[in-house]
Order: sequence, then C-alpha cells, then structure tokens
Amino acid sequence: MKRILILPLILLVASCGDFDDEINKNPNLPSKASNTQLLAYAMRFLPETTGSASAPLYAQHISEAEYITLSRYETVYYNFYTWYTGPLMNIEKVLNAETFNLSEGPPANQKAVAKILKAYFFWYATDRWGDLPYTEALKGSENFTPAYDTQESIYNALFTLLDEANAEIVAGNITNDIIYGGNVTRWKKLANTIHLLMALRLSKIDAVKGAEEFNKALTGGIMTANSDNLTYVHLADPNNWNYWYNVFSVQNREWYAVSKPLVDYMLPVNDPRLPTFANRNEAGQYAGLVYGLQGNEVNTGIYQKKNVSMLGTAMRQPTTPTYLVTYAEALFAKAEAAKLGWIPGGDAEAKLNYDLAIEQSVRQWNGNSTTGLATMMSDPQIQYDPDRALEQIGYQKWVHLFMNGYEAWAEWRRTGYPVLTPPSNNNGREIPRREAYPTQEEQNNATHYADAVQRLGGTNDLYGRVWWDKP
Repeated sequence: MKRILILPLILLVASCGDFDDEINKNPNLPSKASNTQLLAYAMRFLPETTGSASAPLYAQHISEAEYITLSRYETVYYNFYTWYTGPLMNIEKVLNAETFNLSEGPPANQKAVAKILKAYFFWYATDRWGDLPYTEALKGSENFTPAYDTQESIYNALFTLLDEANAEIVAGNITNDIIYGGNVTRWKKLANTIHLLMALRLSKIDAVKGAEEFNKALTGGIMTANSDNLTYVHLADPNNWNYWYNVFSVQNREWYAVSKPLVDYMLPVNDPRLPTFANRNEAGQYAGLVYGLQGNEVNTGIYQKKNVSMLGTAMRQPTTPTYLVTYAEALFAKAEAAKLGWIPGGDAEAKLNYDLAIEQSVRQWNGNSTTGLATMMSDPQIQYDPDRALEQIGYQKWVHLFMNGYEAWAEWRRTGYPVLTPPSNNNGREIPRREAYPTQEEQNNATHYADAVQRLGGTNDLYGRVWWDKP
C-alpha cells in the first residue's frame, strides 16, 4: 500500500488571458486537495495519539533507562495547537464542504468518516487536557480566541456526532482510506466501539447516562473481530516508520526498558505476550526496570541495561503496527459492563467476555497464535473470580493496551487499576491526572484560558482532575 502525505496545495499559475484556463490544468497535479485526501492527511496523525514516550511512561508500561525526566513528571505543559491546525482543521473542511467528488464515494460516507475521526481526536484530546475549545474552535480567522467547552459538554457533543455518523452511513465505499481500505462497514463498527468506550468512562461520574450510551453503541453494532481493529499499518518507508523503530534503530537511543510493574505482573502467570513486549536481558531472563529512577541510579549496578529487559524487538520494527481502538478492549468493556449491571448476564456474561478478551488480545499481539494461552488461563490469578473481577479486568486491559499509553492512563485514572506507585524521592509528585494547557494560551486566549483554569480549581498543572475522573 503506497501512502503519500497529502497536503492542500495552492498553485500560482500565470495564465494567458485568451485561452480557456481548463487547458492549463494538470489532472495529475490538483490545485486543491479532495475531501478524501484531506481525510487521509488526518489519518496520518492517528499513531501520534498513542503518545510516543510520555503516555506509556504515565501508564508505567515502560521505564526510562537514561535521561530520567518524563517518568518523574518534570514536563508539565503540553501543546494542543497542532491537533487543531493539523488533522482537525482538515476534517472540518470536509464537514463544511458543499461539493463532493462522487468518484470518491457517497458524500454521506465521506462526511460520516470525517465525523468519526473528529470524535476520535477530540475524545483523545479532552481526556488529556479536560476542558477544551470545541463549539467555537476550527473557525479560522473568524475566531482566534475560542471559548473552552466543559469536558462534559464535549462528551455529549461527541456522542451525538457518533450517532449521526452511525445513522448516515450508506452503501458504497470511499477512496484514499489508508485505514480500512474504504470499507465503511468497518468505520461504522469503529464509531460504535468508540461510543462504547467513551460511555464506560462515565462509570463513576454518571452511571445512568453511561449505561444508556453503552447500550446504544451495542445496538448500533461494535467490532466483532480483530480485523475490525483501528490499526495504523506502518510501512517500510521513512515517512511511515513506527515511532519506536525510529527511536531505537535510527536514532540509536536505547533509552526505554519494560517496566518492573508490568514484568512482575506478566511473568508469574506465564503471559505469552511478554516475549513480544520485552527482550530478555543478558542473563536470558525477563527483568523489568524500576520506574522513575533517580539520577545516581541510572544505568548503574542492577539497573544497567544489560540487566533489564529492553522494549521488545517485535515492538520496534519499521512496520510494527500501532493499535488504537481494538476488539479486545471492547470485550473487556463488555465484561466490566456486565459486572456493573449495565448489560444483562451478570458474572457469567462478564466471564465470557473477559476470557474472550484475553484470547483476542493474545491473538492480536502474537500473530493470531494462542500458544501459551491455556497455561496462562489456568493460573488462579487469571481465572475469573467474581470477588476480584473489576481488578482482574483492569489489569488485563492495562496489559492489552501496552504502549497505547494515553488510553491506558485514562483507564487507570478511571478505575485505579493497576495499582501503580509514583517514583520515590520525587518532591511528593504523584502520578499525573491530566496534562497542563500550553503556556501560550495564557497570552493567546487569556479570558477563556482563565475560565478553564478556574474550573480546575485555579491551577493549570498535572493534578486537576478531568470531569469523569471522580475520586
């Protein structure tokens, strides 16, 4: 699959006044990007939502083996501008389009895919920062200082957006689709799966609405197989390499080991995903690195790189796929919903979905192989236990979401699982609950920035809780 970064182009052409301008147009070099080309450009940003290094460090999937900064929460302010000026602006152009190239597929489907992408990107962003510009955003020069919508109102708007996309999809595929090859049936399943996962975020803040939205998504039709996963397939091309290949092999920065919390959970139960996630150390063993080392501990004694498991070779190939929204996560969500009483079936339904979720996760990560699955599933720590069900689901979801850091971090904030410990001797810093707005906003959008910070309690930092993050 050949993938090209597609940007809107403006050509300045000197014309000969007496000639029909159509003669001077090169059909192979359009002066304006089409709607599906704009969507393809937005799709190129999808793997960036996994958060590169910062997010899997928040989730303690990995530990820094050198230059210990992110895992000790020294970075506070994170810029969201590129999300608005990049993928979201291109998506908005499609949503506001008045003309469509019918050879690219039904206009209804082009707009439906745009709505699904918009919902996904805003869901990801609001779970990082909380309140954000939404209703007044993406207006270009019409409004450079948009108001911040509350996260609750953003969630409600995204539920509506996903409902619209689900209802609008008609027969007929679209072109330039680098995710599903134009298959709008799979986009529809994605829309409902995102809806389902968003609904579960409301489990502590508004369980009634959460259950209502959850069941609406189930009725609409969610993912039914790993082939439905929202997966970004990287290519053996420098413009499309997997992020971790670029870090480890191109930049030669072996800075990240698999964390001790992760290895200590997976190793005792013979989890067959561990060899995919981690390399053995020089002694031929799996050994996770303590999270958030102090400066004098880095790469010394037992913490030397030769003694710990670095990020697995399989995770850092140029074409290693990035998994974003998956069938297994939806099954874990159904297991939790059954345990909570949101869907019928109680523990029997919860166990059914929990067991299937683990199987599908192992298949996803291990090339559809189930070798070792039966051994892990026979371990008492893994076997479904009604008294520990929410904990078991939370831990297994955390493992499944390996390196999808922002999603794993969001679920940790919501559920409290897994039990994670912040770095020691770190000036009392706890694990972050959000990321702070960029400092530029204090000047660029002062009034609305101040309103948003006031709703956080008056401080723009890592510890104000987003709306659904209820203690």
